[in-house]
Amino acid sequence: MEQLYTLILGLGLSACCGFRVFVPMLVANIAALSGHYEFGADFQWLGTWTAFYILLSATILEIVAYYVPWLDNLLDTIALPASVIAGTLMTTSLISADLSPTMKWALGTIMGGGSAGIVQAGTTLLRFTSSTTTGGLANPIVATLENGFSIFFSILTVIIPIFVAICCVFFLTFLLKKLLRTTQKQNR
Repeated sequence: MEQLYTLILGLGLSACCGFRVFVPMLVANIAALSGHYEFGADFQWLGTWTAFYILLSATILEIVAYYVPWLDNLLDTIALPASVIAGTLMTTSLISADLSPTMKWALGTIMGGGSAGIVQAGTTLLRFTSSTTTGGLANPIVATLENGFSIFFSILTVIIPIFVAICCVFFLTFLLKKLLRTTQKQNR
């Protein structure tokens, strides 16, 4: 049962990495520092005060950067690989030690990296649509929504992981269908 709990927790936090790369990592760090849960043996460094200060600084910079008009679109180009890496790291770091390292990283990559990548692709598509239809005027609204979703669902994931996992599955399915429809329309 603990394996399922850590996978659900990893999936929820990883999906939130698709909105903002560092917010879920910071929330997980704070939860670890407060004794709410522990990272796996090889990832104890994520629950340290040093990691807290680094993640807090990175989170503030990331959030502020998405409000700079030209920088938000530039960040979207590097956010996809960064969110996949962060999602993989979040899920892998939470899996307990009784699985082989290969299985941990495979689950982390497929579940964590995959969910973060799908959410990030959806937010990139949303920002692109916002930029083209409003000339970028609505991008601060999009950034605020993304920030809010990332913070709210990261905290909610730590508190009620099963609820968030169910929401993630529905949300990821919706985004995947939307992305597939958009791709099919572009290929015609």
